[in-house]
Amino acid sequence: MGFTDLLEEVGGFGRYQWIHVTLISLPGLLMASQNLLNNFVSGIPAHHCNPATNQSLRDLALTYQVDEQQLLKVFIPPDPSGNRLDRCRRYVEPQWHVLHLNSSLNASQLQTEGCVDGWSFDQSEFSSTTVSEWDLVCSLRPLKQMIQTIYMGGVLTGAIIFGGLSDRFGRKSVLIWSYLQLAVLGCSSALSPSYTAYCIFRFLSGMAVSGIILNGVSLKVEWIPTKTRTLVGTLTSFFFTFGQMILAGLAYWLRDWRKLQLVVCAPMFIFFAYSWWYAESARWLVLNRRSEKALKSLHRVARINRRPEIVDKLTLEVLHSHMSKEIESSRSSFTAFDLLKTRRIRRISICLIAVWFSTSFAYYGLAMDLQKFGVSIYLMQIIFGAVDIPAKFLALGLLSYLGRRVSQVSCLFLSAIIIFANIFVPTDMQNLRTALACLGKAFTSASFTTVYLYTGELYPTVIRQTGMGFVSTMARIGSMAAPAVLILDEVFPALPSVVYGGAAVLASGFACFLPETLNKPLPDTIEDVEQIRSGRSSPSHLKEGVSLKEGVVSPDDWGVVIKEGEAVKGINDKEGSGLNAL
Repeated sequence: MGFTDLLEEVGGFGRYQWIHVTLISLPGLLMASQNLLNNFVSGIPAHHCNPATNQSLRDLALTYQVDEQQLLKVFIPPDPSGNRLDRCRRYVEPQWHVLHLNSSLNASQLQTEGCVDGWSFDQSEFSSTTVSEWDLVCSLRPLKQMIQTIYMGGVLTGAIIFGGLSDRFGRKSVLIWSYLQLAVLGCSSALSPSYTAYCIFRFLSGMAVSGIILNGVSLKVEWIPTKTRTLVGTLTSFFFTFGQMILAGLAYWLRDWRKLQLVVCAPMFIFFAYSWWYAESARWLVLNRRSEKALKSLHRVARINRRPEIVDKLTLEVLHSHMSKEIESSRSSFTAFDLLKTRRIRRISICLIAVWFSTSFAYYGLAMDLQKFGVSIYLMQIIFGAVDIPAKFLALGLLSYLGRRVSQVSCLFLSAIIIFANIFVPTDMQNLRTALACLGKAFTSASFTTVYLYTGELYPTVIRQTGMGFVSTMARIGSMAAPAVLILDEVFPALPSVVYGGAAVLASGFACFLPETLNKPLPDTIEDVEQIRSGRSSPSHLKEGVSLKEGVVSPDDWGVVIKEGEAVKGINDKEGSGLNAL
């Protein structure tokens, strides 16, 4: 008997659990907004150099009786394609003769200069962005992508820091602090006076986002009975998916980066206000020798679930007898070094590092570059969010019939093929380019769903949390690198796609060396893995493999999914996400 049995005694998935799960899941609607916010707050409006003239274009257009767009050709040369005006150069002297219909112009022979008087930005798509406010274009364009890289660096840092803090101070305390940190610093981002200040605020906001996801998921599942985690894990994962579509609606409505930043962060004050109602994880309290508080929490849950008769029966002795295995297992500690000590665990870890990195790398490479498709960025965000829904169910179907390894290899390889295919589609065929991009996003999303489940089944119980934390760190590094690679399009437009697709192909090759786990028993110890992979008889005490239905996951909650098998065995819950072991 374990803690799961105690949860059944105090009401199972009762009224408290419904309220608890709903309140913790609601912030998930805005977590996707945080991860993808840079698409809109740092959107690049159409722009050109301010003309070298003391008069406004409107006055000159009236004087010469020509359209303003036609008048711009007097001051701005065409870009190398000849289809639009150059965004980073202007004529040193106005070329008035281009207004004559019969005149021809060889722009390459005329003297040009940079935008010494600044830029003029079109406001039809965005009224204001960080790009237009701080002129993050031309030579400063890499700074636009750097914002997202810095934010993802904050997410990675937060996972490491808050993972350790939650083990020491509890899930509830760190979650409450994370809400407040994101509310204050997120709203402060909207008031940033400079680019540097904004990057600092975004880094600290990324840390808070990691704390919310990490501790929210832990606190949520640690109060849910085993048999209901299937439904809860599946339904709550869609909060992130719907959050992507909500972001598109808010961005379309507001159009101003400061207002959008404020609107997606201000609700955190509401989440902070009601988060004091949460009950601390009773499992964490017991494992940290605070059994009296754990007992009070269980009594409170029993009363809310209308099981008052359990209060008198549930004593400290009963609590300790139910959690004896968990208490015993918490005394053993494992670190990330254990993932590399033995031959077969080492091979699994190396392959999973490649898979996690490349999946996140390709996913955010597609998700963070919506403007290149020539379709409304708001519509693309809605489509990219909606495509995750069938992708998750597709992944579960493939996993059931083809197995884990084939599904993982297929999702990665097909996403790479689609990314490569889009390179050869002409830019004027926008519908086809958009359709291929959506397919690529769907397969990378399916790859995420697959690798979450696969990782939980590959690692043995004693190091599963540590392993999940370690390899999901690679996903965060991939999400940091993805925006930086977009800068390579200045060298060669197709180069980012080549890099994203190449990484996915390489990872699919690594995935081929992973063992199949479909319908295989779930290993408990490192020795079990070594014996099973060596072809020797598996120990009789091994449990059933992780159910496919244990939860459909999202890229937005990396490395914080707690597997059903872990909860039953009481797997070193003190390790939290396992990232503190790094």
